[in-house]
Amino acid sequence: MSAQHFVGNRHVSAIAGQAIPVIDPSDGEIYAEIARGDAQDIDFAVETARTAFEGEWGAMTAAERGRMLHRLSQALTERHEEFAQIEARDCGKPLKQARADASAVARYFEFYAGACEQLHGETIPYQSGYTVLTLREPFGVTGHIIPWNYPLQIFGRSVGGALAAGNTCVVKPAEDGCMSLLRLAELAAEIGFPAGVINIVTGYGHEAGAALVSHRGIDHISFTGSPEVGKLVVQAAANNHVPVTLELGGKSPQIVFADADLDLVMPAVIGAIVQNAGQTCSAGSRLLIEQPVYESVMDRLASMFERLQVGPAQMDLDCGPLIRQQQLQRVWDFLSDAHSDGIAVMAQGNIVSQAPETGFYQVPTLLRDVPFSHRLAQEEVFGPVLAAMAFENEAHAIHLANSTQFGLVAGVWTENGARQMRMARAVRAGQVFINNYGAGGGIELPFGGVKASGHGREKGFEALYGFTTLKTISIRHG
Repeated sequence: MSAQHFVGNRHVSAIAGQAIPVIDPSDGEIYAEIARGDAQDIDFAVETARTAFEGEWGAMTAAERGRMLHRLSQALTERHEEFAQIEARDCGKPLKQARADASAVARYFEFYAGACEQLHGETIPYQSGYTVLTLREPFGVTGHIIPWNYPLQIFGRSVGGALAAGNTCVVKPAEDGCMSLLRLAELAAEIGFPAGVINIVTGYGHEAGAALVSHRGIDHISFTGSPEVGKLVVQAAANNHVPVTLELGGKSPQIVFADADLDLVMPAVIGAIVQNAGQTCSAGSRLLIEQPVYESVMDRLASMFERLQVGPAQMDLDCGPLIRQQQLQRVWDFLSDAHSDGIAVMAQGNIVSQAPETGFYQVPTLLRDVPFSHRLAQEEVFGPVLAAMAFENEAHAIHLANSTQFGLVAGVWTENGARQMRMARAVRAGQVFINNYGAGGGIELPFGGVKASGHGREKGFEALYGFTTLKTISIRHG
């Protein structure tokens, strides 16, 4: 199977004629190829998007845009299983996760369909004889770098908000996770989206991605990825004075106090580290437990970890494979360091016998007594590895929670109402969940980080502000 770019509502071959193999993480086998885009392909896509913005899409009212997005949401809902199957194979996700992602992308477009007409400016009281008002206007052509861990979801939260605000989009998905987005763009064309509104150029980050973020025809950039690449994106965008929304990962703490309801805590802690095999920016990868309940919590978690099963996407187990061999090796390197430094493995899951030896499988691993300064407690592993440590009191918990360069998400588990609010305010993170984690996906909830986790917000209504520029109009009328 060969997949081309999708630009201007049609399939387009890479101008240079090159391709990239697509590998199924469940068995390590090549099952398709995609176009290897470069600066020439990006040029064409940006020009096409600009034509749409200055033409049919730009002329639409907010109500008309909303109807288009609603139509896309309905079409995605009707083809839910088709998209889930594509995502599962391409990314190695268990079917339950892929189905949740397919539901989420439809929900994003449903939400933003309703938000189109709610994006208002305001009037500002000023001097006598003047009326001053503000307008929120689209940037124009927005560029989107979509990672491989959640292609459908991140497309929905990023592109959905940009389209609702009136922009047109050029998307460079990760070469390891793009098949569902190519199909989504094709579906948008089928249901009547104007040509050039959604454009997908596949390829490598250092080629097509670099060309997109440095392109003079791009008016805003949304990037989800690593802090290292995020710096390069900002530097490239700065040359053109282009604003950037960055979501750069995390090392999110789950903070469990002695008074917490452990029956609620346990499944949430497990889910937050094994979802998508730990390849989640907001994974709860650090577990901070108050000393009096440390051993009992660890014993219960160990029993649960030992029952976790890993296997091919179609088996729909607790974990699928990691995305590629390089990612698997990265996790092995972290665990090797833990072994060398005497960090104890408390429990591990199991790879089922039916899993192909050529797949990229990693067992969920629970580590205990991890020093807060160790790289396992400081760096993003991006695998199903949970680093646990004890804390003495509330002040100690806050210190540990804030001790990394990241600040994306945090979970706090306590029945003490005053402590809940103290912790929520003291922990440096873009989202803090009290006695829950992730809020079931939270399409409506603004999402983003502080510190090295990035800046700007996506999801919810807040994203529409990020994808618009504010214009002030002052009218003197006497």
